[in-house]
Amino acid sequence: MTFTGFLMSKEHLFRFDMSEYQTQESLGLLLGGKLGERGTLGMVYDRSKIGTLLFDEIEKAHPRVLDVFLQILDAARVTMASGETLELSGFYVVFTSNIGSADLMNLQYSTPATMERHVLTRAQQAMRPELYARITEKLVFNRLSYDHQLEIAQLLLNQELAFLKAKGHEVTPDATVLPFLVRRGFHPKLGARPMRDAVEKLVGDAVAVDLLTGGSGCGSVVVDEAANCLSIH
Repeated sequence: MTFTGFLMSKEHLFRFDMSEYQTQESLGLLLGGKLGERGTLGMVYDRSKIGTLLFDEIEKAHPRVLDVFLQILDAARVTMASGETLELSGFYVVFTSNIGSADLMNLQYSTPATMERHVLTRAQQAMRPELYARITEKLVFNRLSYDHQLEIAQLLLNQELAFLKAKGHEVTPDATVLPFLVRRGFHPKLGARPMRDAVEKLVGDAVAVDLLTGGSGCGSVVVDEAANCLSIH
C-alpha cells in the first residue's frame, strides 16, 4: 500500500488472504497449530517488528480468526500456540472487504455520500459490533472511473509487452487497443480483477496466431472488430 511505502518501504507490507482462513483449523495456520510452529503471523514477526498487516477480504475469515483480531486491535498483542506473546504495536492493521459492493450496482446514480452511508451500514450489520467498533478509520472507495480503468489496463499491458519483448516478440499497440482491453477486461461487479487475464490472453493470442500463420510475432497490435480480438499487422 502507498502509505506503507511512504512511511517505511514496500517490503514492510504483509498481506494475508482471508479466503485461506475460512475454517476453524485455519487458526493454527495463523498462530501455529502446536509447540514449535510459528504460524504465518509469527513468520512475519520474525522478519520485521514494524510494518502493515493487511488482512484482505476480512468477511471471509472464520469467527475464531476474528477473535484474534479483537485481541490485536485492543492490546496490540497476540498469544501464539507456543505460548509466546507477540508485541504488535509497531504495525498498522488494515482490513479490506467487499461488503456492500454488490449493492452499489443498484445505487450507481446515487450521490457518493449516499453510497458511503449504505456501505458503512452494511458493514456494521455484517461485522461483529465489538470488532467494528475497534476499527479506527473506515474508508469507502469510489467505483473505478473509466480513466482509472484505462490506467490499470495500461499498467497490465506494459507488463505483458515487457514479458513478450523478453521472449523476442516486440509488439506495439495502436490507440484503439487500450479501450478494447477495458471493454473486455472490466466487469461491473468484479471491477478490474479480470483485466490481467484479459490482457494476457488477448495480446498473447495475437502473438500466437501471428506465429502460427508464418509471422514473426512482432509488429503493430490492432483491434479486429469483426473477430472481436486483437491481431498483429
